[in-house]
Amino acid sequence: MTRMTSLPDGTLVPVLGQGTWEIGDDPKTADAEQAALSRGLDLGLSLIDTAELYGNGKSERLVGEVIRGRRDEAFLVSKVRPENAGEMSMMLACERSLERLGVDRLDLYLLHWESRFPMDEIIAGFEELIDEGMIARWGVSNLDLKTMDRMEALDGGVGCQTDQVLYHLGSRGIEFDLLPWAQERNMPLMAYSPLGRGGKGGLLEHPALIEIADRHDASTAQIALAAVLRQEGIIAIPKASTVAHVEANAEALEIELDAEDLAVLDRAFPPPSTAQPLDII
Repeated sequence: MTRMTSLPDGTLVPVLGQGTWEIGDDPKTADAEQAALSRGLDLGLSLIDTAELYGNGKSERLVGEVIRGRRDEAFLVSKVRPENAGEMSMMLACERSLERLGVDRLDLYLLHWESRFPMDEIIAGFEELIDEGMIARWGVSNLDLKTMDRMEALDGGVGCQTDQVLYHLGSRGIEFDLLPWAQERNMPLMAYSPLGRGGKGGLLEHPALIEIADRHDASTAQIALAAVLRQEGIIAIPKASTVAHVEANAEALEIELDAEDLAVLDRAFPPPSTAQPLDII
């Protein structure tokens, strides 16, 4: 059974979910992507994250195909574009997402990143969607500590269930301030691109990761994922486009990094010593 954590409202969710950024874009890979997501559900990786932005709805449609007949097995997360976050436009955007997914309710609906609409209006929009039964709860994405503080002070702001942010070994800035802030509130952060943009850019070829992977008879991707998941209050949502990939991600849950491993990682990828701007892709 996969490891679980709880949202502020007490809902249990797996610490390892499934991301769908750039999934559903190419019809030639759709069958493999659907098989991967379905296998993830089999393995208990029930949290599936998507967004109206991803492929202009193609990702949501593909997820909808996967969960047809399995809705009760999935914890569905989608995101509203900032320009659609006004109280009335959010209702329409959510309706479109529900239609593409083939469901009548989202388990969690996130603001994709900061919007020109006032946050109190956005919160009111989320609360209206809850009242209408279209979403069960809400959260945000790509918001830094100052913005989270301001939001928390607003009426209804404490209803936020998560902040989805970029987090991987090469981008550890949240460990200085945002992560401790969230941990104090028992609010898990949701880590997107936990392998460093799907492993592109050299992170997974780093000698430190290769050394530790050899020691654990694992892949560097599994070590990078285990390093993110060792933190309390982190939900990781890596993308997996094949069954083999999602199975490898699930196996990372079994890896326990020891003090020597962590010391090697800290030397190679130093934790932040000061506050840093929030990294966003």
